Amino acid sequence: MSLRLLALDAYHGGSHRALLRGWQQRSRHAFTVLTLPGRRWKWRMRHAAITFADALRERVAAGERWDALWCTDMLSLAECVGLSPAPVQRLPRIAYFHENQLTFPPRPGEAHDPRDLHFAFTNLTTCLAADEVWWNSAYNRDAFLEALAALLARMPDHAPRDAVARVRARSRVAPPGIDAPRRHGPRPPGPLRILWPHRWEHDKGPALLFAALAELAARGVDFRVSVVGQRFREAPVEFARARLELGDRIDRWGHLPRVDYEAALLDADVVLSTARHEFFGIAVLEAVAAGCLPLVPRALAYPETLGDDPRWFHDGTAVGIADRLTALADARARGPLAAGPEREAIAAAHAWPARARAMDDAVAALLASPAPLGQV
Repeated sequence: MSLRLLALDAYHGGSHRALLRGWQQRSRHAFTVLTLPGRRWKWRMRHAAITFADALRERVAAGERWDALWCTDMLSLAECVGLSPAPVQRLPRIAYFHENQLTFPPRPGEAHDPRDLHFAFTNLTTCLAADEVWWNSAYNRDAFLEALAALLARMPDHAPRDAVARVRARSRVAPPGIDAPRRHGPRPPGPLRILWPHRWEHDKGPALLFAALAELAARGVDFRVSVVGQRFREAPVEFARARLELGDRIDRWGHLPRVDYEAALLDADVVLSTARHEFFGIAVLEAVAAGCLPLVPRALAYPETLGDDPRWFHDGTAVGIADRLTALADARARGPLAAGPEREAIAAAHAWPARARAMDDAVAALLASPAPLGQV
């Protein structure tokens, strides 16, 4: 059965845009998509409800109707529903959480926690206004609910003590799909090629990355590295210094167009994460699907998405990471690094056809359930 789905994406960029496009392209449902540019996220969380409600009022007046509403965590869903016309208010509602505003780590050296708890409460009211809350990982869900319980315990009075249980009861894990090129045959001979495909921000652990690479270079290990991913106006100082120190060991540096990014995935032997914070880790999964061996922390969402193979986890220290990379470089010198069946299974489980079908089915199941909130 094909349904009419209204999708509201208040921060249409990066992984948010990739998920919605990937799902829409493969979905059996018909989408009406309203978006706002993926920048200035704090302003988006404040004004998107008004902006979308105004647009929906015009569309409803023109005769448009839908069967369900889907939005992301960057929208204040409760405000949007309250400001929207009655046909929108009656829709069953799904909120998708790519991230949450309670568990971002503070920047190194900050004297206080800079998080604006008003945005955390917006996340909470969005959860409570939704019939279902979809999380990209169980890690994201559990981290949010644990932090939410601690936040509510700080309230001086009238704390909604049952809020954690209410959100948990309507939660489901719905990982995004991945698009990645497939490697056909082994990579040509050469040194170990390392890929670090993350945002250039402190929570992705650039200091640990470059300390590990410096240790590797000091040992005389032959390697090349591609440091790619989204870069913002201000990047941690480690990047400029490391670019000089790594010199001709660098294959690629900085954000790449998609076709060049896929080439980097296919060239690499190992995808490395030094993240201190990661709600899902789609870049690592894309690299694994393209044929890379993962080397990641045994933390965050990685055990959930990659399984428990001890070969794929490092100990979080520069020396420990360098030890693992040294062993892989030695193995690479003897021949191509084998792509095992476990990685094929990971790629298949997260491929978009399977994920889109699961998400389509979840929407249909919600509409078939008795009395969603929007229909009460």
